[in-house]
Order: sequence, then C-alpha cells, then structure tokens
Amino acid sequence: MSTAKIGIVTVSDRASRGEYEDRGGPAIQATLDDYLTSPWEPVARVIPDERAEIEATLCALVDDVGCCLVVTTGGTGPSARDVTPEATEAVCDRMMPGFGELMRAISLQVVPTAILSRQTAGLRGSSLLINLPGKPSAIRECLDAVFPAVPYCIDLMNGPRLETDPAVLQAFRPKGK
Repeated sequence: MSTAKIGIVTVSDRASRGEYEDRGGPAIQATLDDYLTSPWEPVARVIPDERAEIEATLCALVDDVGCCLVVTTGGTGPSARDVTPEATEAVCDRMMPGFGELMRAISLQVVPTAILSRQTAGLRGSSLLINLPGKPSAIRECLDAVFPAVPYCIDLMNGPRLETDPAVLQAFRPKGK
C-alpha cells in the first residue's frame, strides 16, 4: 500500500509571520491521525492571506508534490483578506458544493454565525481540495461531517486508498468497493 500525501495548509497572516501559533494545521493533522489507518504523510504549509500565494501553494501541493487531498484552514470568513474560497475555485477544475453546504449545516447547530463561513471544496486533476474554518473545534466538527465521503471520492479519482478506523469514523464505500 502506497503512502498517501495529504496537504495541510494554514492560511493566516499572523501565523505566517510567527505572531500567532498555528493551531489549525495541527488540529487537521491530529484529526486525520485519528481517522486514518492507512499510511499517509502530511505536507504542511503556513501561508499569508494572499490569493496568489494560496493559489500557487494549492497548485504546487497537487501538481508537484502529488497530494491526493489538500485541506486548508482559515480565510473562509467575510473579511476583505479572507480569499481562500476564491483561490480554491480559481485552481479547481470542478467544484464540489455539497461539502460546504454540509459543513455550514453542521456548524449552524453550534453557532449562528456559521452562515458567515464560505468554506468550499473542489477537484484539481485527481485531487480533492477542502476549505475548513480556522477554529480548531470547528475543524473537527466539519471533518467529522464530510470525511466519510472523502476516501470514496479519492477512489473515484484513482487516488490512493484511504482506510479509516471504523471505531472513530466510518468511511462510506458502496458494497464491494
């Protein structure tokens, strides 16, 4: 079984300058460590809220590094510097709006301001890109909601097989897959 490469991108001006501890990227990695039983390698980046840099980072992780999945945190709110969804859409071949819809629905059960979040997901080549909010607890809530579909999505794009620990999270695959 080959080792899957998974990009983890924290989009934050302050964290990229070292003024603020990156808590989002480590929260994503810890969650994926809990979920995945198949071999995987995190490829982490901490970058500023600059659209061109976000686009270049996403493209490099998919095209050059070969990540089958790239998960971002931060930059999904309504402020002028929050441009992660626009950068993601710009580099994707096709969008997967169901991810953002489900994440907002789950988050709305916790906080009424979840409607202000603009997280999304899309496909670039044979890779899935998912934007998550910046708050670590929201990262886990959102991943718990959408990750059951992620391994099968990657299967459908001929990516590496991601196996999950069924005691933690049950990935959905049609019978016989």
